[in-house]
Formats: sequence, structure tokens, C-alpha cells
Amino acid sequence: MGQKIAAEAEGIAEKLRRGDRRALARAITLVESSRDDHRATAQALLNTILPTTGNSIRIGISGTPGVGKSTFIEAFGKLLTGVGHMVAVRTFDFSF
Repeated sequence: MGQKIAAEAEGIAEKLRRGDRRALARAITLVESSRDDHRATAQALLNTILPTTGNSIRIGISGTPGVGKSTFIEAFGKLLTGVGHMVAVRTFDFSF
């Protein structure tokens, strides 16, 4: 791994640790990108940040349209943030 890639990954990782939302957006872009240079940086970033993510919990919510998924996610998110937790929501549309 090149020093430039490692330095960029460490810089993004440090910003992520501080809760920087722009860094989160950059990290998501890198991880989802198909560009070779982005993939290399994403891999370096994941290698850097994963050892410090052990307390995260991921849940998946699925269902047919109109059953209240968004309403539930909003209420649950407010409950969690209300007691001091950080919440991120990532959506996927598999209807294509």
C-alpha cells in the first residue's frame, strides 16, 4: 500500500473518530466506488478503522411498501439518540 493511500486513509479515519459527517460521506463514496484508486483507499481505510468499531450494532429492517418501516426507523432512532447513542441509517432499494 502506498504512503499516499495510507495517509489519506488515516486522515479520513481520524475525522471519522471525531464524528465528522463529511468524512463519513467520503468514506461511503470510497467504499461504494468501482474505481481502482478508490478501492485501494477504501481497503486501507477499512483496515485502519475496523479495529475500533467493535461496539457498533447493525440491524436490518425490510418489508413491503406502506407497512411503517420509515415510521419505525424514525421513532427508534429518536429513542436511541435521546439516550445518547449515535445512529446512522443506510437505505437500499432492491426493487430494480
